[in-house]
Amino acid sequence: MSLRPSIVAGVLAMSLQPVFPAEPNVAPPVAPRVEHRETRHDSVVVDHYYWLREKSNPNTLRYLEAENAYTEAMTRQVQPFADALYKEMLGRIKQTDLSVPTRRGGYLYYSRTEEGKQYPIQCRRKGSMEAPEEILLDLNELAKGHTFLGLGAFVISDNESLLAYTTDVTGFRQYSLHIKDLRSGATLPDTAQRVTSVAWAADNATLFYTTEDPVTKRSDHLFRLKLGTPSQALYQEGDELFRVHVSRTKDKKYLMLDIGATDTTEVRYLAASQPAGAWKVILAREKKHRYDVEHREGLFYIRTNRDAKNFQIVTAPDNAPEPAHWKPFIAHQPDVLVQRIELFKNYAVVLEKSEALNRIRYHDFRSGQWRSVAFPEPVYSAFPGGTPEYDSQVFRYTYTSMITPPSVYDYDMAAHRGTLLKRQEVLGGYDPAQYVSERLWATARDGVRVPISIVYKKGFQRDGKAPLFLYAYGSYGYGTPASFSSNRLSLLDRGMAYAIAHIRGGDEMGEHWHDDGMLMKKKNTFFDFVDCAEFLVKEHWTTPQRLVIEGGSAGGLLMGAVVNLRPDLFRAVHAAVPFVDVMNTMLDASLPLTVGEYLEWGNPNEKAAYDYMKTYSPYDNLEKRAYPAMLVTTSLNDSQVMYWEPAKYVARLRTLKTDDRPLLLKTNMGAGHGGASGRYDRLKENAFEYAWLLSEAGVAK
Repeated sequence: MSLRPSIVAGVLAMSLQPVFPAEPNVAPPVAPRVEHRETRHDSVVVDHYYWLREKSNPNTLRYLEAENAYTEAMTRQVQPFADALYKEMLGRIKQTDLSVPTRRGGYLYYSRTEEGKQYPIQCRRKGSMEAPEEILLDLNELAKGHTFLGLGAFVISDNESLLAYTTDVTGFRQYSLHIKDLRSGATLPDTAQRVTSVAWAADNATLFYTTEDPVTKRSDHLFRLKLGTPSQALYQEGDELFRVHVSRTKDKKYLMLDIGATDTTEVRYLAASQPAGAWKVILAREKKHRYDVEHREGLFYIRTNRDAKNFQIVTAPDNAPEPAHWKPFIAHQPDVLVQRIELFKNYAVVLEKSEALNRIRYHDFRSGQWRSVAFPEPVYSAFPGGTPEYDSQVFRYTYTSMITPPSVYDYDMAAHRGTLLKRQEVLGGYDPAQYVSERLWATARDGVRVPISIVYKKGFQRDGKAPLFLYAYGSYGYGTPASFSSNRLSLLDRGMAYAIAHIRGGDEMGEHWHDDGMLMKKKNTFFDFVDCAEFLVKEHWTTPQRLVIEGGSAGGLLMGAVVNLRPDLFRAVHAAVPFVDVMNTMLDASLPLTVGEYLEWGNPNEKAAYDYMKTYSPYDNLEKRAYPAMLVTTSLNDSQVMYWEPAKYVARLRTLKTDDRPLLLKTNMGAGHGGASGRYDRLKENAFEYAWLLSEAGVAK
């Protein structure tokens, strides 16, 4: 049931001022207005801030720097709180630490961190952890001279002598290929640019890789590289809706080329022992047929949505994968989403999702029995943790909840028991018994039940006055896991509850959950969020004057849409790298991600889609009225949501908002979509964002 507007208005009458008032007499930047006209479907559209797309224009950079200076001035009194939160968050982290080693062949591979260093160090030891350490990559060394470093692929050859890896040094997710000889430590001259995926053949001398288009960043080419010789182009995907990705099956028998659009896939395969051979198609692409393939003991295991909305798994001989030869392995269930299968010599492990919860089942091929892994909490997340050995009877997974730190288990499928190998250490005496996690259900305006995961510290008072942090994403079929964050304790320990709205557009309730939050049903995503917020107010979890919200990327679109729908419902908003200029982006086919995402958002070149998208595009629906306090963050080198989307949004909103609440734009001038790459820099960003939201919610210490 929706909360009546009159109730919200009454709650808003109780004024709450931020605990750190803004600096007086500091004027916000004013972006110049330059008229830009376009004709769209016989209508003329005027955009006065279109010029901010010009990254090379000195005025653009001057404007972004001016906004950064304004944000710094307006949050000067918040900064000591942010510094205190940073120290508090850092104090919970074991800075010098070691990951759980993973056995591959004759080595144990792991990463470790050292106090004071921004990046992990990738290592291995031969045979056991008592053997001498070999440093494969020290990312701190690779990062020298750069403000950003991202590690993409990290793939070891079968003989464990060669490492293929990719790095990005700008944040634009543009990766360069490097090949290191682990015997000599030398980096080979073989390289490639704009690499998106990498896989070794079985001969320890041939590498397959995919690359992206230099303009659209669509992964569209497959190459074969025989070390010491020029790369050979093998395949180019001509359909702009599709992208390519190369990988290798766990049993190492086959290389797989996945060719996928939002609603359709095609898989090609090649025997890994025959790298010069011809790639074959498993099943030719067929509109709205999605499938992926693994291999075991002469059979392809095909996860397919043919006649199975939430997917089923069938087997077929690897020399005859056509549907005529399919045999059922896991039947379709209307209320269970089959997410993936992992195959071992004697076992199969399947990851499924139902009622917004993961579950793990495993099958013994010798006995024919299925069993399930039991989990101790009602709200949790569990994911495969990486078990590269095909002959293993042990399956590794990571378990977490909103009160249980990430915990790595090895599950013995023969003995039917799991062993906890490591739980993320939270320094400072963290006691999970002092916190409570629940699953709530809100009823959306169309009667659909929407799950909400919530966590709070014991003693939290449901009196309608407490602060609450509400997060959501809701796009691309990506569900938001109910997982742990040690940083979040800084909210919970100050009396704030934290909730995740599992709104439509994700996959929490199955494939239909995504379908009902995309294309011409996209506004369900925004309505669900508003209805979840109203539910939390109605059930006395919080009040609009203490409700703060956050979303990033497509979740940033969500933030822009819901504050246009209900600006009275939220106290403060953090919109991170927000996709807020939907129309301009989706009408520009030269931009990264645009054409391939017509199947997610719609193609605005079609009048019906254009009209619908325009009704929710945040930039196009700003109005002259009061808005919540807003912090908008972006990065200059973002390749997924260009910096100019949030910059234009803030510039235009400044001319329309009628309130005196903060509107802040903060641009990281040397990073990409995920913000800072170094762990300490990223933690400082998070501490600042939390400090600002807490202060707006009336929490000072």
